[in-house]
Amino acid sequence: MLVVTRKRNEAIVIGDGIEVRVLRTGRDGVRLGISAPPHVAVYRRELYDLIRALNTSAADGPANVG
Repeated sequence: MLVVTRKRNEAIVIGDGIEVRVLRTGRDGVRLGISAPPHVAVYRRELYDLIRALNTSAADGPANVG
């Protein structure tokens, strides 16, 4: 894992088209802005995990529906 320190309005770049910028910091957390190409899906981790679990569940479901 790469750990970086960024201040407000500073950013990191991932690959050729993804930028993560610090918009605001506070006591309760950090607000990030993410710019990515339209073909790149960007999810919060908890939503990503839920989608994967639902997809796995659907794939493991009964083969004959109806």
